[in-house]
Order: sequence, then structure tokens, then C-alpha cells
Amino acid sequence: MNTEELTQAIQAHLDDLTKPKGSLGKLETYAKRLALLQGKVPPRIEKKAVFVLAGDHGIVDEGVSLYPKAVTAQMMYNFMAGGAGINVLARACGFDVFAVDAGVDADLPKEWIVSDAHKQNNGTGSPHFFSMKACKGSANFYKQPALTEAEFALCIENGKALAQFAIRHHYDMVAIGDMGIGNTSSAAALAIAFGLAPDEIIDRGTGIDDAMLKHKYTIITEAVTKHCPQNKTHDPEYIGRCFAGPELATAAGIILGLKDSGIACMLDGFPITAAALLASKLDPTVLEYCFAGHESHVKGHKTMLKAMGLEPVVTLEMRLGEGTGAVIGGFIVSLGARIASEMATFSSMNVSKAEKEEIDY
Repeated sequence: MNTEELTQAIQAHLDDLTKPKGSLGKLETYAKRLALLQGKVPPRIEKKAVFVLAGDHGIVDEGVSLYPKAVTAQMMYNFMAGGAGINVLARACGFDVFAVDAGVDADLPKEWIVSDAHKQNNGTGSPHFFSMKACKGSANFYKQPALTEAEFALCIENGKALAQFAIRHHYDMVAIGDMGIGNTSSAAALAIAFGLAPDEIIDRGTGIDDAMLKHKYTIITEAVTKHCPQNKTHDPEYIGRCFAGPELATAAGIILGLKDSGIACMLDGFPITAAALLASKLDPTVLEYCFAGHESHVKGHKTMLKAMGLEPVVTLEMRLGEGTGAVIGGFIVSLGARIASEMATFSSMNVSKAEKEEIDY
């Protein structure tokens, strides 16, 4: 079926479900988007994955974060032990967790063996691990581009490889999360370099005070001015190399790699949305299959979502990252598919058209 035929078919199917027309609101909207994405009526979401991408950022050397880079590696151990917020929410929302070393500035295991005790603690599933280290953290983008051409290209290819993994293993939905001390600075720089206003984008991140926020503002804006002087054309790849940390560049690669796969891509908060902005500059069509899982409590996230034309599924005043908002939003989006595929129809109940039109709940 072509797009028009699919649109008509899913609308007719939703209208035939045993409910008043349109009464399930945005769940029906999500069902329509998924049907168009998957090319079938009704759509189905049976397997869901979340990739938690970890990387470190040289910009922390400029004093823009409350936490040291060592926290990134420490959190990887937490992910693999099943004790992080994303582990809890992924279990509740039915997502398989894949922790990815995209560029952590530490020597993490090449292979991560999850103990039987951890498997038992994780209930329905244990986390999995990918070692895809493109670099040991990015360079300090206040002084030089964050990534070399080779590092940026490798991050993009690693992301595309993760997308291919999801395709091969028949996932219907992929959520993307991040872990990287300093990555709100990286994300803010990306957004500003792509034309968004610094005053609407730069925020406190992990909770810095006013003096530190002013310093962070200066560092980011001066870095963008240095690398991207006005009245000069800067291609998206160049901007990505200048400011994207390894986990954000890898996230952009996943998004690009999911094109034409029929897989719904759930975006998390501010850093991952910046990665989606980068991906959309490299290929504007990617937004057709991207969903904003949530609107985070980070000031610039709403501005960035609006600029990309994405409406968040939920707004819970969260700012944890890790993919937590993406899996919550993804669970709700998947409910649209379940409604469309599991709810009875008036036709199957042999209710006549005239009787259907008279039904008023």
C-alpha cells in the first residue's frame, strides 16, 4: 500500500474499534504513525531495546560540571549491575538494555560477563554490553575540535552498526539514552552552532550555581564563536566534529542507521535530542521515524524540540538521562500499537453500521 492507502486503512481500522471515534486521543495518533512507519495495519511493537551510550568530554577540564569524568565509568558498572534508573524503568516498560562504551575515558572490559546473581536481580532480563570505544573521551572543544575526522566517522559507523544489530534482531522500537559527564555542554554547543539562541539553550545541567553557570555560558559561546565564525558556511559534519562527544556522535549514527528499517526511534532528553538535531542536519528525513520520549527539565530541551517539530510524549520534569524518558515515552507509544492490534472491532462483533453510529458512551 502507498502512504495514502495506509493512512486510510489505519484510520478505518481505528474507527472500527469498539470505542467512540477518536476517544483514545494520542494513542490513536501513535498507532497511525507506527502503521505508516511499519507499512502495515495494524502496527505491532513486540521487541524494544534501549541503547545507553557512554562517553567522556574534554570540556569538563574547563570547570563546567560538578562531577568528575570518573563518574561516567562508575555508572557503566551500575548499568551492568542492573542498579541504575534506566535498568529499573526498562524492566518495567519491557526494554532490553544495551550499555555501550562509545568513548569512556577508562579501561572498561572488552566483554562484560553478567553474574547469575545480577541476572536474578534483574528479573526478566540482564543488561548487555557493547565495547565500541572510538576514543578515550573527546578533546576539550574550547581549545580544539572535540573529535578528529577519523573519530567522528568511526562514531557514526559504530552507531549504524548498532542500528543494524537492532534490525537483525527484529526490534520494533529503539530508545536511545546517554551517560557522559559534561555532555550538556557538548549538546548546548551543537544546538547553538546550528542556530539556536544561547540564552534559550544553556542551562545548569547537573545543578551548578549561578557563578558556574555564567562561566559555562562564556566557555560554550566563546568556543562556538571560535570554531564557527559568523558569515561562514559550516557543514553539519564539521559542527559535529567540533562539539559532539563520542556518545552523541554514536547516537546520531544510530538514528541515521535506522532509516527505512520500520523501527521507531525514541529520543531521550537534551543531549540525545542534540544528537538527533545533528542527525537531522545530516539527513532531514530522519525525523519521520523519531519520537520525543519526553520533555526534560533542562531549559533548552523544549526549545530544541520545538525547532525540530517534535512533540514530547510525556513531561515529567525529569533530567536524569540514561534513556529513562525515552523508555517511558516508548512504552506509551507502544500502547497505541497494542490498542490497534488487540482491541476488538465492531465488525468482528457483527455490529451493523447503523448501530455503530448510534453508540454514545
